[in-house]
Amino acid sequence: MTPHNNAPQGAFAKTVLMPGDPLRSKFIAEHFLTDPVLVNNVRGVQGYTGTYRGVPVSVMASGMGMPSIGIYSYELFTGYDVENIIRIGSAGAMRADMELGSVMAGMGACTNSNFADQYELGGTFAPICDFDLLMAAVESARELGVKMPVGNLYSSDTFYDAAGRNAKFQKMGIMAVEMEAAALYCTAAYTGKRALAICSISDNLVTGRELSADDRQNTFTNMMKIGLEIAVKMANR
Repeated sequence: MTPHNNAPQGAFAKTVLMPGDPLRSKFIAEHFLTDPVLVNNVRGVQGYTGTYRGVPVSVMASGMGMPSIGIYSYELFTGYDVENIIRIGSAGAMRADMELGSVMAGMGACTNSNFADQYELGGTFAPICDFDLLMAAVESARELGVKMPVGNLYSSDTFYDAAGRNAKFQKMGIMAVEMEAAALYCTAAYTGKRALAICSISDNLVTGRELSADDRQNTFTNMMKIGLEIAVKMANR
């Protein structure tokens, strides 16, 4: 047990899919996992473990923002022997050609957060994903016939962009903005584990188009399927 997780030791699989929304965690467990069991519900942050194509897989919400995913990912990595965390969340596209509901993978995650300051590195740390997870994601997307561009994310501490930073990061080739990946990548690096963020486009900052809340919760199935297929591939490595 940890301060934010009352699951017993061994309750989580080697690979955990981590959406931000607890309701999305419940949706994945009920629609994709065989015999899912609710193993954690502290503060309503639901965690389930079941199987997918015979492979144990867990799914647990992270909540919103880098402080929240920093807590839950650290406790899973250090308290429950989890090896791989795959963020499956939403992001705002910074390119006009990215369609709503499409999927992208974050090879790196720029950020305006000082999350990495805790490590006292004396320099600027560049948070990146795990290459094995990324390759498994690319392979899985191809097998599923899903177009999944790979590029740089911008993990922001603020949802409402008062300073106009989104436009500045857009000029640097950032594909999409979200709020968690950089902290997840930092935590994985610090604990010697693996992490990857796969995001579905919930809105487009260039065109102004956006999905409804219900669509965000229930229609990101391609992203979910890719995450589950990664878990199967990693179980065989």
